[in-house]
Amino acid sequence: MARQLFGTDGVRGRAGDFLSAELALSLGRAAVGHARAPAPGAPGQGGPAPGAPADGARPQVLIVRDTRESGEMLEAAIAAGVASGGGDALLAGVLPTPAAPLLVRRHRLQMAAVISASHNPYQDNGIKLFAADGFKLDDAAEHAIEDALGRPRAAPAQIGGVRQLHGALEDYLRELQTRFAGLDLRGRRVLLDCAHGATYRAAPEIFRRLGAEVEVLADAPDGRNINDGCGSTHLDPLRERARSGGFELAFAFDGDGDRVLGVDGDGEVVDGDELVALAALHLHAEGRLPGEGVAVTVMTNYGFHTAMATAGVRVATTAVGDRYVLDELRRRGWGLGGEQSGHIIELGFGPSGDGIASALLVLEALRGRDLRERAAMAKLPQRLVNIRASDRTALVQTMAAPELGAAIETEQGALAGRGRVLVRASGTEPLIRVMVEAPSSDETDAVCGRLAGAVRATLGDRCEG
Repeated sequence: MARQLFGTDGVRGRAGDFLSAELALSLGRAAVGHARAPAPGAPGQGGPAPGAPADGARPQVLIVRDTRESGEMLEAAIAAGVASGGGDALLAGVLPTPAAPLLVRRHRLQMAAVISASHNPYQDNGIKLFAADGFKLDDAAEHAIEDALGRPRAAPAQIGGVRQLHGALEDYLRELQTRFAGLDLRGRRVLLDCAHGATYRAAPEIFRRLGAEVEVLADAPDGRNINDGCGSTHLDPLRERARSGGFELAFAFDGDGDRVLGVDGDGEVVDGDELVALAALHLHAEGRLPGEGVAVTVMTNYGFHTAMATAGVRVATTAVGDRYVLDELRRRGWGLGGEQSGHIIELGFGPSGDGIASALLVLEALRGRDLRERAAMAKLPQRLVNIRASDRTALVQTMAAPELGAAIETEQGALAGRGRVLVRASGTEPLIRVMVEAPSSDETDAVCGRLAGAVRATLGDRCEG
């Protein structure tokens, strides 16, 4: 079967249409087959895969979801698939995505399925799978599961079961409380925007347990209001309330809780670059930054690199996407990385981005200071323009055009040591993204305008925007 279901973050699409109950059931059944499969090796050798159940035992599969109205339907379908494949489905209900890998490790389960479409509107949903070690399944595992969907499967020796996993929220809160046991938030006023999503119970509760006075926005999910004018993709309500309410800091989560953005008392947005910089400098100063390095993406602001170089922190740069950041951290044995969008990974706590843990890490780094006093890095003005090509062929040809390469080289040379340019093809749409950072807004706009013009001229009549 041709690989077409799994994208960069699981299977995602319109719920009830592309992402149907039938597909969810099939994925659940195929995932159980993968969880009980022997490790690769010679026939009859190799034994069970890491995390595989003992002989005769049923694979245990955790199921977590966010607050979308389609979540219960897909939860029931995946659970049916797991049980019909001979595994046990453990329903944890609504929890942030990062709770799943922590619970898989805590309870020594074989797999977790998270039902969420992150920051997408409620009509969409998705399914992402985590292995027994807490990390998302790699490409080979996803391919094997997708390939299994097209093959007939023998009935299992016994049908599995479906049951509630009671206390899952408390288990997740306990993990957070253990990690941040030394963080005393008494006397701090914190504003949280939970996006009517998966953090609506966990985030306010852990902040209060650590002593903070908490006010919460967007904590009344109705199945359709997730990410609707709120959360990390719609910061205006949080910015206005932070200013009017006299809060020293505020945090906005996305629908599934794996990313976070900050807002200071003046209503200014503090993006993932600044949050990672705060965390990196804090952990470095305390001798708790593995490898003395941090992994970020090509979109990370030039000012971040300058700040890390000054502090003696190494920086590795990856393609856009939290999975690439995670791969780089694991390859180097480092512990901290993140994206401008607010995906921040601290491997010392968990194997995925965790918005709540990241917000608490920022508070730990601030040491009682106001977020306005962050001063971790000086951001350069950044401008991003997206230019649509008529199709992927036009995009590929344009990116390979010598005249565009020459224009990029000229502008980068002029900014050497002061800023940078990045012209790249989108991996999901026929878009060419032009990003420029320079010391002033005027220079940033001018360089970006010239490069965007060069892209459009190279595309010619194949340019659609």
